[in-house]
Amino acid sequence: MTEDDFFAPYVRVLDGERVASTPDTERYSQALVEKADPYAADVRWIRTPPGGGSPRGPHTHEHEQLFYILEGTMEIEILGRRTQVGPGSVVVFPKGVEHRNWNETDRPTVHLAVNIPVEAQS
Repeated sequence: MTEDDFFAPYVRVLDGERVASTPDTERYSQALVEKADPYAADVRWIRTPPGGGSPRGPHTHEHEQLFYILEGTMEIEILGRRTQVGPGSVVVFPKGVEHRNWNETDRPTVHLAVNIPVEAQS
């Protein structure tokens, strides 16, 4: 087994060539960790171009969702109230809470989106 084979399940790398070849005017999303079972998280790297945002508009999820803002300024709306968040911010969207995000600036935003399944209550 090679070192790359050994570390493949543990280390995930953003496809920098694909990011670079995708125009800043297009939304780009890459799964870094995908949900493998009911208790695993899903992690995505997402670049949102100017004017872009939540593909579904205001929405809710059946899981917890966190955004960690890496670049740019993102507009968010939670339960009908909006604000701006920038690099270094962590945004928490609890299960069932209506929210959306979008980019009103002239530069792309980049964030990590972490979806965390909520264990069923017995």
